[in-house]
Amino acid sequence: MTQATIGEDGILKTKLDNGLTVLIKETHHAPVASFWVWYRVGSRNELPGTTGVSHWVEHMQFKGTPKYPASDLDKSISRNGGAWNAMTYFDWTTYYEILPADKIDMCIDLEADRMMNSLFEPEEVESERTVILSERSGSENSPSWLLYEQVLASAFRVHPYHHTVIGDRIDIETMTRDDLFNHYKRHYVPSNAVAVLVGDVDAEHYLKVIEEKFGHIPAGEPTPNVKRIEPAQLGERRVTVNREGQTPFVIVAYPSVEITHPDFFAVAVLDTILAGASSFNFMSTASTSNKTSRLYRALVDTELAAGVGGGMTASIDPYLFSIYAVVREGRELAEVEEAIHAETDKLAAGEITVAEFEKALKQTKALFAYDSESVSSQGFWLGFAETLVGDYTWFDDFLDKLMAVTLDDVKRVAAELFQSNKRTVGWYVPTDNN
Repeated sequence: MTQATIGEDGILKTKLDNGLTVLIKETHHAPVASFWVWYRVGSRNELPGTTGVSHWVEHMQFKGTPKYPASDLDKSISRNGGAWNAMTYFDWTTYYEILPADKIDMCIDLEADRMMNSLFEPEEVESERTVILSERSGSENSPSWLLYEQVLASAFRVHPYHHTVIGDRIDIETMTRDDLFNHYKRHYVPSNAVAVLVGDVDAEHYLKVIEEKFGHIPAGEPTPNVKRIEPAQLGERRVTVNREGQTPFVIVAYPSVEITHPDFFAVAVLDTILAGASSFNFMSTASTSNKTSRLYRALVDTELAAGVGGGMTASIDPYLFSIYAVVREGRELAEVEEAIHAETDKLAAGEITVAEFEKALKQTKALFAYDSESVSSQGFWLGFAETLVGDYTWFDDFLDKLMAVTLDDVKRVAAELFQSNKRTVGWYVPTDNN
C-alpha cells in the first residue's frame, strides 16, 4: 500500500497494492456511515451486441454469493436499520450502503465478497432477463423516454453514448450468462474501483479493515480507454417518433462539454439561467424549482407548454445539453420548438443581464450546498469525482471554480454551445392526437 495521506480537508486517500483507491472521511455529527464502491464502467464501455450489460451485471450483484446468499442480504441490511442500492450510468457503476456506523463492517465485507464471488446462476440470469425486458418495456411506454432514445442515437453516430444505459432490446434478448460473467470478471476489479467510506468512523482503523477485506483480491486489468471520439456535427439533425398517445413532446439537444473541460462550470451557470439548476448528485434530496428560468417563463407562463426542463450532464466525454418541452393541448410542436430556439438565440447573442447572472450563480451554489450535507451525499460526491475526474478534490474545489465564473464566460459559452448547425431536434407526434 502506498503511504496514506490525510489532506487539509480531513480526507484520507491511499491506493492499495492491487490498485484499489480508498477514500475515507470522518464526520462525527451523527452515528451513521455510508460505504461505496465505484467501478469505472458503464454503458460508455459497452459494444454492440452487449449493450445494457453493465446494468444487467448490477442486477446480478444482488443475487448473492456463497457467503452472502441473496435471501440473506436484504434481511442483514434492514435488520441493522440500513439501506442499500446501486446505480449504473454512462460512465460508472456504484454500489452503496448506509447504516449505523458500528454496523458498517458488514458492508465492507459484503462489497469485497461480491467483487469476486457473485454467482451468476443461469436460472437467475434468465429470471433477471425477464425483469430487465419488463423495465425496458416500461421505459418504451414513456413518450419522452422513447423520443430521448431516438435523439441520443441521432446525436451520437460514433461514440457509445448513442445507446441508453438499459441497452437495446435485441441485446437484452440475446445476451448470454457468459457475456454477463465475463463483463463482471473483466471490469469489477480493484484496479478499476474506488472505495469510499464517510461517517462516524476512525479513518486509520477502517483503512486497515478495508485493506484486510479487499487487499488480497487480484488487481485485474484497468478498463481500456474509449477511443471512439464523436466527429463534429455538420448540420442540424431531426428525428420524429410517431406513436400512440395524446401529448406531443419536443427535445432540442446540443453537444456539450465534459466534466474536465475548463468551461464546465460556466455551462452550469448557463444551465441555471435557461432551464434551472441541474443537480449532478444522484442522492440529491434538494427541492428546487425552475419557475424563474427563461424556458419556464417563455413556454409555461405563456401556455405554450405544460412543462419544460433539461440541462447538462457531468460526463467523462462530451455529452449533450438537452431541452425538453411538453406541448400544451391546442398548441403546435413547431411553435414550441420556435420558442425554444428564440431563447437559446438570445443567450447566444449575449443577452444576459448582470442581475440574471448573479442570481443564477447563487442558485447553482445553493443547490450544490444542499446536495453536500448528508454522509450519503458526501460519499457520492467523493466517489463520483474520483471516478470521473481521477481526483476527489474536484468536489472540494467545486464552489471555488463556480465562483470564478464571470458573465463574459457565460456569454462566450452560450455563443459556442447554441449553434443551429450543431443541434439535434426530436418531435414526438402522437398518432391518435387529432
